[in-house]
Amino acid sequence: MILLCDIEGNHLTAAAIIGQDGSVWAQSSNFPQLKTEEITGIMKDFDEPGSLAPTGLYLGGTKYMVIQGEPGAVIRGKKGPGGVTVKKTNQALIIGIYDEPMTPGQCNMIVESLGDYLIEQGI
Repeated sequence: MILLCDIEGNHLTAAAIIGQDGSVWAQSSNFPQLKTEEITGIMKDFDEPGSLAPTGLYLGGTKYMVIQGEPGAVIRGKKGPGGVTVKKTNQALIIGIYDEPMTPGQCNMIVESLGDYLIEQGI
């Protein structure tokens, strides 16, 4: 899976491409099992930016503190030394989970560049 590519020797801990309806298009073997309400919460935050901030972003029951993203396009979360980036495309959500030594910027670059590519392809 291209999302698990190396950047300066670092790579995402887990990654997935999920349809906006919650269907799994592709995921790494260690990607957490998402709950329906977690997908619903993410989609709501893309429609109403900031709605996840009070409660946090949950992925497979793990809570991430929501940090600055791009309203309607990218949600970023932090948990200890790691975190998550979620990029919305026309039909899907690209989700990348990282931990040290990968940096938030490296995770954003991988997830967002694939998301931008899929948007260009009309996906």
